[in-house]
Amino acid sequence: MVERALGLSRNDGCVVLVDEDSTANLRFAGNTLTTNGVARSARLTVISIAGQGVGVVSRTAVRADQLADVVAAAEAAARDAQPAEDARALVEAGPASVHWGDEVRPTDIGVFEGFAPALSEAIAAAEAGGRKLYGFAEHSLTSTFLGTSTGVRLRHDQPTGRLELNAKSGDLKRSAWTGVATRDFTDVDVAALGSSLAQRLEWAKTRVDLPAGRYETLLPPSAVADLMIYMFWSSGARNALDGRSVFARPGGGTRVGEQLATLPVTLSSDPGAAGVACAPFVTAHASSRDSSVFDNGLPLGRTDWIRDGRLEALLQTRYSAELSGLPVTPGVDNLIMTGPAGGPAPSLEEMIASTRRGLLVTCLWYIREVDPQTLLLTGLTRDGVYLVEHGEVVGEVNNFRFNESPVDLLGRLAEVGGSGQTLPREWNDYFQRTIMPAVRVPDFNMSTVSQAS
Repeated sequence: MVERALGLSRNDGCVVLVDEDSTANLRFAGNTLTTNGVARSARLTVISIAGQGVGVVSRTAVRADQLADVVAAAEAAARDAQPAEDARALVEAGPASVHWGDEVRPTDIGVFEGFAPALSEAIAAAEAGGRKLYGFAEHSLTSTFLGTSTGVRLRHDQPTGRLELNAKSGDLKRSAWTGVATRDFTDVDVAALGSSLAQRLEWAKTRVDLPAGRYETLLPPSAVADLMIYMFWSSGARNALDGRSVFARPGGGTRVGEQLATLPVTLSSDPGAAGVACAPFVTAHASSRDSSVFDNGLPLGRTDWIRDGRLEALLQTRYSAELSGLPVTPGVDNLIMTGPAGGPAPSLEEMIASTRRGLLVTCLWYIREVDPQTLLLTGLTRDGVYLVEHGEVVGEVNNFRFNESPVDLLGRLAEVGGSGQTLPREWNDYFQRTIMPAVRVPDFNMSTVSQAS
């Protein structure tokens, strides 16, 4: 389909993307498997270039006899378009992907062959303990084919898996959540996840009501991922250059080069990172302030966004890099945060044990932006906030609304734990590949008490 679409193109340039998607899922509620199924879909995107005008047409389920109509529609849109400000020469061809022409092998329900029996045992354990398990397991495989009129022929096959587990007490008054990201479900320890949820429900048997205020708070990797992802999404160079974001320097320019964190933390992306590998080239279905269709096929490597606490890079297209004078650093589909180098980093359990008095948060949700100039976010806690006293969890606390900026938090971190692969609670529909640590914040702002339960 890519080759035929390129062959039909008559404008000055053409980019064709085909995404073949397949998914398999298991869903369960109240200790009972409720549904399972598989699905497949395909999307064709044709990006036509006429002079500096760009036309983009994206459609699903395109038949062979409809291909010429899609290309013609993109070409007509390009001829009618105003000049694109990000217009650049298309990326020149490098070596083609060695598996460019191989058959697409979709995922199927067999991906759960080892996981399903373990889930059954976890459900049985929950039933025996008077608990109820709810959640879903989902696996997808997306094969992306990218071809251009300059000869680029690249392909990436992206497996993505996630498991969300929610345990409730028999009377449904206590609730705890956990989730994991995986490439193939062979590394998911369902029994350990179930035991962790059971422990949290035991903690919740004691209820402690606390007022709003600033508390020493332990944020687990999942919550840290949600905050760092939002910061990553907000780190576009164009908005910074225009003075529209927290990364704008007063008086003009960007804050690249500034020290953001007192502890030497590093926030990076790397297409080849173990466990969270992703596409090693740019795939842009449309241009935006942070991406450009003209950059399709541009190679991606490791990028340090923050290194040793210092802001190193922002999301850059070739166009914005010319405006800023900074290197070209497109977005990458994973995010990795690590703490200070040297010596073993503490586990979350060790961080709990060293806490005199503070809060342990399970996860965050309903995160929304309040002020882009400071990146102030608001949101709620969910499925378990616990009081820690003298190194032990003594009970569950009421939920809170929080108001915090992830950029400001970086400058107030008191401790950073060891990093591991995690699943963000709020953003896992859009961003699953993260490696994050637990962190200790001495004065996390729980702005109001939430009635959510």
